[in-house]
Amino acid sequence: MAQMTILQIAVVLLVVTALGGVASALYRFRGSNPPLALGTVHGVVAASSLVTLIAAGVVEGFSTTLTIGLGLLVVSALGGFVLYATHLRRKLISLPITVVHALISVSGFAVIGVAAFA
Repeated sequence: MAQMTILQIAVVLLVVTALGGVASALYRFRGSNPPLALGTVHGVVAASSLVTLIAAGVVEGFSTTLTIGLGLLVVSALGGFVLYATHLRRKLISLPITVVHALISVSGFAVIGVAAFA
């Protein structure tokens, strides 16, 4: 059995993050905020993904693809902070920010996928 690289482990964490993001977005598109616990777990796993990506860069080298993907995910995380802060204030999270957050996240994920498996 082949051993997974740190970058591939980060991809697995990103998949888990994406599942939480899709679930959260479905709540919002149906007119309500997701449960706060779901947003919290989504954010914690996303942060773990970013730390793992940075570790992959330190150990395996920061390729251009990894750097671009990581940059996109950091920008996405900033949007996630805005969404979470809004949620903590017990306000309905913004649909436009949710959509932009999702699009940037998917783009970053795709770039990281290329870096991990190309």
